[in-house]
Amino acid sequence: MNDIPVLAVIGGSGLYEFEDITDVETLEVATPYGNPSSPITIGRIKGKKVAFLARHGIGHTFSPSDVPYRANIYALKSLGIKRVVSVSACGSLREAYVPGYIVIPDQIFDFTHKRERSFFGKGLVAHVSVAEPFCQSLSDTLEEAVKANDALYHRGGTYITIEGPRFSTKGESRLYRQWGLDIIGMTAAPEVFLAREAEMCYTTMAHVTDYDVWHVNEAAVTVEMVIETLQKNIKLAQNTIRTMVDLIDPDADCACEDALSTAVITHPSAIEPEKRQEVDLLVRKYLD
Repeated sequence: MNDIPVLAVIGGSGLYEFEDITDVETLEVATPYGNPSSPITIGRIKGKKVAFLARHGIGHTFSPSDVPYRANIYALKSLGIKRVVSVSACGSLREAYVPGYIVIPDQIFDFTHKRERSFFGKGLVAHVSVAEPFCQSLSDTLEEAVKANDALYHRGGTYITIEGPRFSTKGESRLYRQWGLDIIGMTAAPEVFLAREAEMCYTTMAHVTDYDVWHVNEAAVTVEMVIETLQKNIKLAQNTIRTMVDLIDPDADCACEDALSTAVITHPSAIEPEKRQEVDLLVRKYLD
């Protein structure tokens, strides 16, 4: 287990600039879905391996709709990684979710329409359960780490993922509030669903940067707002990751690791060889 990272972090490229990271290496990982957003950086923090992937590419070259989500998750899975924490910006749809807070959501509403949402279909059908889309166990670890670093946070809430790259209109933002949604962002879906299909534990550390555009007493969201808050919180994110690494038992099991056990519905004899080869990493243990 020492050679497998105990945690993968998907977020901005600045996240892996730890002062105390050692044994840093960079891996180029090819997948059936193309190249990941960036090379995967692996290093040791407190003696444990951690992997980092820049979701939007080095220099932020991928818009939310263009992120190669399948390649990113597949690449991490191919390295044997079992746990993923996403670090991302979000807007608040609730007065109580104040800019500067951390939110650890427990539900998601996928309002995107242009993205590939699954590894399956077109020759191999699987219906994975995502009633509880975020891993509760890893979210517990994230919450414990956030608390240990004295951060202001909320546990729970529904994250709506919009297509982007534009921000919401006021009419849209008000409607999302009426629907009972809590935070808004552009990257959690389909990432969370693909992680479940890959039988990986997944949680999100969402940094509230603004009140979207619904709040009458606050300025509408801008890129400058988002960047300013993320820059302020980068140390908090790094310290939280350090604490998570300390808390994680690399040998612990989770139900996420068996998410496909009842999901694959296509009979093995009906699966075309090309499709079988494409998803072999994900379904091998159920079809062999």
